[in-house]
Amino acid sequence: MDFGLFLLRVVVGLTLAAHGSQKLFGWFGGGGVAGTAPVMESLGFVPGKRAAWMAGLAEAGGGLLLALGAATPLASAVVLGVMLVAIVSVHLKNGFFVMNHGYEYPMVLAAAALSVAFTGPGRLSVDALGGLHASGAEWALAALVVGSSGAAIQLAARRRNEAHEQQPHRA
Repeated sequence: MDFGLFLLRVVVGLTLAAHGSQKLFGWFGGGGVAGTAPVMESLGFVPGKRAAWMAGLAEAGGGLLLALGAATPLASAVVLGVMLVAIVSVHLKNGFFVMNHGYEYPMVLAAAALSVAFTGPGRLSVDALGGLHASGAEWALAALVVGSSGAAIQLAARRRNEAHEQQPHRA
């Protein structure tokens, strides 16, 4: 069981870390902060440069923590939160399947991260080496609440399209 958790954490965590590295550094064909910022602004996350940093750091940092099995409930919350923002702001309108740019893939990553909060990272983890045994329903619920709250705050702060904002408001 411990090797299965290790494999899941490493694959999901490093996948997210690589995705975040695309946003932060332009690695693996990504746009870096400069290339990601306009995309973030087009999604309503203004200023785009700050949003690119935040998304990149959440993906890279949360992914690395998850891969290492370090601060696992926090890692799960961060991954869940950033994936919920991606689902709502980018993928939901495209339906379920990834071939149509749907939410299938980010949903699986979010579910995998939350599952690790339930089970714990296993014995092959930084948390286990440090004697931290934070897992179970309470920790998973905390990760769910923190991650969902963080996502809700980001989504609530998002600007709607400029045409909508420029229309006069009537009382």
